Amino acid sequence: MRFPMPINHSTRLLLTVACVVLLTACAATQEGRTTGFVESWSARNQAALVEANLMPQPTAYEIKYFQWVDRDRQREVPVKLYLPPAASRREPVPLIAFSHGMGGSRESYSYLGANWAARGYASLHVQHAGSDSRLWSGNPLVMVSRLQSAANETEAVNRVRDLGFALDAVLADPQFAGVIDPARILAAGHSYGANTALLAAGAEFSRSQGKLTYRDSRVLGAVIISAPPFHGETDPEAVVRPIGIPTLHITATGDEIRIPGYLSDYQDRLRVFTATGGSRKALVAFRDGSHSMFTDRLGAGGRDLNPLVKAATIDLTLAFFEEILGGTKGCLALRSAGHKNLLARFESEPRSAPLIESDCVAKAWMAALGRPAE
Repeated sequence: MRFPMPINHSTRLLLTVACVVLLTACAATQEGRTTGFVESWSARNQAALVEANLMPQPTAYEIKYFQWVDRDRQREVPVKLYLPPAASRREPVPLIAFSHGMGGSRESYSYLGANWAARGYASLHVQHAGSDSRLWSGNPLVMVSRLQSAANETEAVNRVRDLGFALDAVLADPQFAGVIDPARILAAGHSYGANTALLAAGAEFSRSQGKLTYRDSRVLGAVIISAPPFHGETDPEAVVRPIGIPTLHITATGDEIRIPGYLSDYQDRLRVFTATGGSRKALVAFRDGSHSMFTDRLGAGGRDLNPLVKAATIDLTLAFFEEILGGTKGCLALRSAGHKNLLARFESEPRSAPLIESDCVAKAWMAALGRPAE
């Protein structure tokens, strides 16, 4: 992946100023103490999510941190693993391998990891050392260069290899034997992380030496949130056509990436969905909103809309998991009806005739979170 447009001196200056403003706004705690950007930003977001009733009770999930190193590539792979509580695990649980967007970290998308774990799914949040939150630190005058270097093919390939390495590591760890089910693995990601999930799902690059694929055969399905096209490719839609596993694409009509030198909008998300191969794919498109609405940030996309979309995203991803891993066909279509006022577009397999609300695990999650049943 590359920035599709050249960045001139004026553009570089604009982006530098924007980044300085962002860092200044986010580099202090509520008490005014200056701390690391990641720690301060993540702590604030997660506290706000708790306040908004978008996180389950702390006893409903467990967290483990690992600082792995892939010695073959001499690359660190930090991860954060969300698990259902030990007392609730009666059999090995499915695993979601999650990839963050540009400038994110393993702390990102905590509302998804925690809620998935509270509903019986392990969630492995992988941090990508070449395109993580460290992009925002250092000399702001070379911020653009750091972003450009993170948005290239080498890093895109390293990210999907990070995902595969993390899966290898967690499945080889004796403490998770009998805890995580190696036969029930899904991938998920947002933005750049959605591209990572698409590569793990079977997207292919066409090169002079032939097709390059990074398909992970352990991945049975993928959640693709706000995926930009594979910019820099001659035919970006051809990249995703070889995918054959089920996919759930999530976006919003206001889903736009707008930074100097890089533009991608809602129509791009639709093109990725349409081009993605496989007979079992679904689209959830929310009205309005923004690209960052799917991160841990609560203000993005509108303060009233944002928490509703987050709750719906949790709900509908759980329904998708149930369809793919639990065999409950039509659960996603059934659950989408409860969010119709939020949706601009929805496409999925039709609901099975005998399916009722109680067949979908998502209803139980909504009740547990204290939200009204639709």
